[in-house]
Amino acid sequence: MRVSIIGSGYVGLVTAACLAEVGNKVLCCDIDEAKIVQLTNGQSPIYEPGLDELLERNIREQRLEFTTQIADAVNHAELIFICVGTPPREDGSADLRHVVKVAQQIAMHMNGFKVVINKSTVPVGTGERVTDEVRRVLVQRNALHAFTVVSNPEFLKEGAAIDDFLRPDRIVLGTDNTPTGQRALRMMKSLYAPFQRHHERLMCMDVRSAELTKYAANAMLATRISFMNELANLAEKIGADIEQVRAGIGSDPRIGFSFLYAGCGFGGSCFPKDVRALIQTGEEAGENLSILRAVNHSNQRQKRVLVEKIIQRFGEDLSNMTFAMWGLAFKPETDDMREASSRTIAAELVLRGAKVQAFDPVANETARRAMEEDLATFRQDGPLLGEFEIAKTQEETLFNADALIVCTEWRMFKSPDFLMLSRTLRQKAVFDGRNLYDPALLADYGLIYEGVGRRAEPADQGMPVEQMRLAS
Repeated sequence: MRVSIIGSGYVGLVTAACLAEVGNKVLCCDIDEAKIVQLTNGQSPIYEPGLDELLERNIREQRLEFTTQIADAVNHAELIFICVGTPPREDGSADLRHVVKVAQQIAMHMNGFKVVINKSTVPVGTGERVTDEVRRVLVQRNALHAFTVVSNPEFLKEGAAIDDFLRPDRIVLGTDNTPTGQRALRMMKSLYAPFQRHHERLMCMDVRSAELTKYAANAMLATRISFMNELANLAEKIGADIEQVRAGIGSDPRIGFSFLYAGCGFGGSCFPKDVRALIQTGEEAGENLSILRAVNHSNQRQKRVLVEKIIQRFGEDLSNMTFAMWGLAFKPETDDMREASSRTIAAELVLRGAKVQAFDPVANETARRAMEEDLATFRQDGPLLGEFEIAKTQEETLFNADALIVCTEWRMFKSPDFLMLSRTLRQKAVFDGRNLYDPALLADYGLIYEGVGRRAEPADQGMPVEQMRLAS
């Protein structure tokens, strides 16, 4: 089939590459000329495991092409995916300017029947708004082309997006019951047939229900995370260990283990934005979504949990202190810094006079830009007391460091040389924002351990490991 993708961001690129991979002829359109040149040369502007190989192969085999001309994209295909950004407004609602503009441009160049597919995450009612915009422009053109708008939300996890698309657990399609809507449904079923050969994964519903399904899924997962974070904070105060609690409740099949890990807050482009957008949708509908308000508030507070632990141990004035930071991206296997907890933690420490030496396997450059933007905002209110630097390796972050902070659970951070940490860190303190380490083991190495909801062992109990080795 012939498919056009409008928008070459995270969702657009993954969608384009995966649809081309199963034999479709895909044309991907973006107004960013530099990005289109980069993509035409087979270079992805984002980090996503497996995406570079997929792009290179399908470009080489001429199933995937790129353009800056939306007229070419509209003429290329009957199936046109809108995959542009919907950033949050100040009130938390989704900004639909890009979606509306693309809808207008599609209508301006429409030359026959088209299926306009909302792949972007959009509030309930956007399908009707896009329909109205397309119809309005067609009337202005005095054109009578048939079209329909479909909701097809994405459920891609950054770091595993290729596998999620090629082996989906569900494919949600929102259509109406008009003849054109049913025609579109048949076309969409054909498009997605290669991804559900083993069993039926299509879930067909009305457009509004499909739009709400996307927000509901992300809001539910965000709620699970915040629930565990709040339990972790309680566990610390009453002497329990959240990891043991997690194992105890996760074994219940009604609950399961997914998204039950406590930590220093969630970030990324989806969960924070979608929770706030759904809260705003509730306000507009006259419904107070109090649970989601609590989730949003809890997550903002959780991003400061490690900062509060650091202040409690070292005091408010952190001048002349240096902190090593491992992990900057909001999660592993991505370079996405949007709303990452590391940004909150690093900025808070720098404002208190500390030096932060940070490293991430793939997000160093995006982190550098993000922190420059964040710290520039703080500079407007007064001089910064500390500084933020990007290190070339995780070992380099430890140079003259007083303590280590772990913000992202990359595999390479899961089993470090604890003896080296004990010898290197001046204050012998580890602040583990993802509960990667065993408190008792770190105590054996003479390290002070601060996790999230963990019951830490005193670092001075028993004979340190280094002394044990010398004694033997």
